[in-house]
Amino acid sequence: MNATAPNRILHVDGDSFFASCEIAIDPKLEGRAVWVGGGRRGDGIVIAANHAAKKFGIKTGMACFEAARLCPRGVLCRPHYDEYRRLSAEMFHILEEYSPMLVPVSIDEGFLDCTTMDRHVWRDGTSEKYVKEICERIRREVGLPVSAGLGNSSRLAKLATDAAKPGFLEVPTGAEKEFLRDRSVRELSGIGKNRQRSLAALGAMTFGHVAKLPSPLLRQKFGIWGTQLWLFANGLWNEPLLLEVQDRTTISSNTTLPYDEPDYEAALTFTLSEATRLVGQLRREQLQARELSLTIRFNDFSEVAGSHRYHAPQFLNSVFNATLTEIFRGIMGDQFKPVRQIRLALWNLSRLDTQPTLWGKTDEERWGALDDATHALNEQFAKTTVMTGAQLTLRQLDDAHRQPKAKCPFVPQREMVKKLWGTDADPLMHKSQWERQLAQASRRSGYPRPAAD
Repeated sequence: MNATAPNRILHVDGDSFFASCEIAIDPKLEGRAVWVGGGRRGDGIVIAANHAAKKFGIKTGMACFEAARLCPRGVLCRPHYDEYRRLSAEMFHILEEYSPMLVPVSIDEGFLDCTTMDRHVWRDGTSEKYVKEICERIRREVGLPVSAGLGNSSRLAKLATDAAKPGFLEVPTGAEKEFLRDRSVRELSGIGKNRQRSLAALGAMTFGHVAKLPSPLLRQKFGIWGTQLWLFANGLWNEPLLLEVQDRTTISSNTTLPYDEPDYEAALTFTLSEATRLVGQLRREQLQARELSLTIRFNDFSEVAGSHRYHAPQFLNSVFNATLTEIFRGIMGDQFKPVRQIRLALWNLSRLDTQPTLWGKTDEERWGALDDATHALNEQFAKTTVMTGAQLTLRQLDDAHRQPKAKCPFVPQREMVKKLWGTDADPLMHKSQWERQLAQASRRSGYPRPAAD
């Protein structure tokens, strides 16, 4: 591989993903204005809207009743998160056939390393034709429209996608500075309001303004990030694509109850049930937490909260449940309003060795074996085959808790990688398999088979 070849990173992003998924689920919605509603009944605020709906002024965060007023003939869909996960997986399984390096960053977007494609796959064609074939295949086989951008770094590729939507845009090598010149620095992914204000104070509203500033000034003001920003604005940031699977730093749950709950004991039962789910996920990822917090939101949107820090990291349900019960009773003792929402968070995480053995020599090993067995039973038979007392009690309270709605499908990159490849190891370990897949994709596209490196 030519180490001096400029990086070519492809960003692929689903267009209005949740709304597009609803159309893929029900093709009768094709051509209509569609938006997806959040909230406990699916008619709270708009969480996604397709292009047809956006033409009427419907946007994310708007109340669904306001969207219906703007577009009376539009369609409101309640979210189907399990279907969104399924369609996302199908989209990524197609994408992984086209590059040795695929880095998913959310349920509907990811990056592909296409650095040597000009030498192998599209040497007798064009990058535009190749990428449009990928997008068309996803549209044809999965039913989802996607947009794409190609550049010399993931940051630039994402900006190119945003500029192209809906469609595809390549920023050619050497044209990066010209492409960025008039674009606002607000478009850069991950830039916060504080940095925006600091740049504005220097007179830098666009990347063209940033490019004209002295590099030492930006380094003094923002550290290494300032130097990177200056290089990026001048088209000199040639960044390779890296797949870094890192441990998460927190695990949390934010659940709006099916109805406002006046019974605090029932709310506590739900809290303990949800804690059991989070702790099970924590241990399956071989992590333990040193801090936890609980926030209760009432029906008037006021809140009370409490937290606790342990002397050492913990991983047992019994420890977390005792703490949560104490926090709950402490913050709810003088309250009287019905509970609307419960938020739990475990953070300050560290590694936990729970590799299961038959019986285990330590508590960690025994709990690891129990978690694996419980998870396998629930996966094979039903999600509620094995339950704790709190989970069973919760489902006996009323029908609303017997079939809990699916959680929103945003998952860390680490989990997405494991679902795609079955491991969080470097996918280049399976390079020969990828080459076979790429050859098949190339034949479908009408391109010659890639040469061996």
